[in-house]
Amino acid sequence: MISPVRAPARRLTALLGTVALVLAATGCGGSSGSAGREVTAITALDYYTDTTEHAQWGERLTACGKAAGVTVEHRSVPGASLVPAVLRQAASRTLPDLLMLDNPDLQQIARTGALTPLGRYGIDARGYAEGIRSAGTYRGEVYGLAPTVSTVALFYNKDMLAEAGVAVPTTWDELKTAAARLTRPGRYGMAVDANASFEGTWQFLPFLWSNGGDERRLDSPQAAQALRLWTDLVDSGSMSKSVLNWTQADVHDQFVAGRTAMMVNGPWRTAALDRTEGLRWGVAPIPVRRPGQTLVTPLGGEVWTVPRGPSAARQEKAARVLACLNDPARMLAVAEQYRTVPSRSAVAARYARRVPSMAAFVRSVERSRSRTARLGVEWPRAATGIYTAVQAALTGERTPEEALRHAQRIATDS
Repeated sequence: MISPVRAPARRLTALLGTVALVLAATGCGGSSGSAGREVTAITALDYYTDTTEHAQWGERLTACGKAAGVTVEHRSVPGASLVPAVLRQAASRTLPDLLMLDNPDLQQIARTGALTPLGRYGIDARGYAEGIRSAGTYRGEVYGLAPTVSTVALFYNKDMLAEAGVAVPTTWDELKTAAARLTRPGRYGMAVDANASFEGTWQFLPFLWSNGGDERRLDSPQAAQALRLWTDLVDSGSMSKSVLNWTQADVHDQFVAGRTAMMVNGPWRTAALDRTEGLRWGVAPIPVRRPGQTLVTPLGGEVWTVPRGPSAARQEKAARVLACLNDPARMLAVAEQYRTVPSRSAVAARYARRVPSMAAFVRSVERSRSRTARLGVEWPRAATGIYTAVQAALTGERTPEEALRHAQRIATDS
């Protein structure tokens, strides 16, 4: 999924520069370190701090470690703390042997020289969709792979649409018409997460990208059309102004409670929806502005990497564990447990046939885009500009065009 909280970009940039200098000066990763000593244990770091999730990943790491002939010492830190912790550890040469990163963070860590390319260990990314390969790539080298990924789609209440005589929308005009007909006292037709965070940006990206908009030029007419769609939904009363403060979890709660007939959300919500008594729901790709446009959604998911360190033997063991986590059987098991999408296209296709409610997500992932694909390490500034523009437009502080011109200034501010 995604981590909406980030350290301030300028502070991270300063840390990145320091880390790169330290790694260059020390030649980190070039020696065999513990040559001659058998490697029996490696360390792994992630941000799965939820007790159940931490235990589940601990079991996977233990199993893959056993297959590689090592014990895996597994530690988790809060999501907002992971990147700063990694940068400090890189500077002090105390990085774990196996490191999980939210995929948008990979490039800034790889840029410091703290990670090793996976091709060194015979691991390749064949069989993965282009967006998934891109998420783990820096300057042409693959540094990270994700067992499973995610994106967003349109959920709808089947009974509400049937009662209103509304078909599942496939275009923006159909979406606006459907949302208006589904809106009534106590219920809105549509809901999104438009809060002032990277989550808000994440939900807006399908509308921006599918319409030909680009984070490199946020003040384009295509971007304004996408933002105008959201303002039209709010201004018409088809979408609550409270979306300015809702998280994706809040949007889910509104849908379950029957206070919205449609919502944008991720596949990890499907398990809870299945458990909701009396709720008949469906999921479809997010509508595009006009027929014939290609839907492009953002790619979520965490990649596993092998940091540089003084022991080549430990790196080899960590790479074997990483490969194990990404084998077809294990990624399918992870996808089924968390309702995410297997990263290998062939595995994902089989999964969609077995779990029809995941088919829309599988199709969208095949065309999904890494958030860092166009801007690399500069992505956080553009993401900040996007959610700032959404907030300004939906509150009426600025027109969509004015808000996006301001967003472009934020994105290019050095």
